[in-house]
Amino acid sequence: MLLFKTKVMITNQIQVIAFDADDTLWVNEPYFLETENAFCQLLEEYMPHDILSKELFKTEMDNLSLYGYGIKGFMLCMIETLSRISNGRAPIAMADKIMELGHAMLQQPVILLEGVEEVLKHLRKNYRLVMATKGDLLDQERKLKKSGLQDYFHHIEIMSDKQTADYQKLIKHLDCQPENFLMLGNSIKSDILPVLELGGHAAHIPFHTTWAHEKVTESLEHPNFMPLNTMTEIIELLKK
Repeated sequence: MLLFKTKVMITNQIQVIAFDADDTLWVNEPYFLETENAFCQLLEEYMPHDILSKELFKTEMDNLSLYGYGIKGFMLCMIETLSRISNGRAPIAMADKIMELGHAMLQQPVILLEGVEEVLKHLRKNYRLVMATKGDLLDQERKLKKSGLQDYFHHIEIMSDKQTADYQKLIKHLDCQPENFLMLGNSIKSDILPVLELGGHAAHIPFHTTWAHEKVTESLEHPNFMPLNTMTEIIELLKK
């Protein structure tokens, strides 16, 4: 259980507000979970569902530095897992089915989360807004276009990862100081901790499901951190 402790943020310092995309602006992780479930059902003759999930996650972690984040890498990991657990003997039709699952993910609708457009409309009056997300470039561009949100943002940054150095590069590009930067996102690991390390501000907006790789269990106490229940709470927090 992650414990949140915080002090009141110095909100009058904020000039730039960045938003994570997946599971912050729109639905993402449930599509991966649905596809993983379909993958495990497809391969149930080889091993039980829970073990298959662990094997797939292992493949994802082994290949993360090669494939990065996103649906295409996930598709490759499913095919590699199929090959490994079947000792290369699985019929090609199974690989074809996995490709179909991946293609279906790439065509899923973009569903905005509650309050997103209300918040963007309100905050753009006083702040430079940025979308800062990680993942596959083409897929994230597709989702942004389908979302209809692109005009709210001063800048779009699609990162290969979200480490401290990645945020440092972004803040420098924006000609902004860390103390003037606020990041909003659903992942403590990717959206919160790296920004706090730089001296920036960060607000956590929980989503009902989180990928295992993004989960953090230790307590978090920082004067620049604010846990929120919903995105719309940021409007009152930053009220000018």
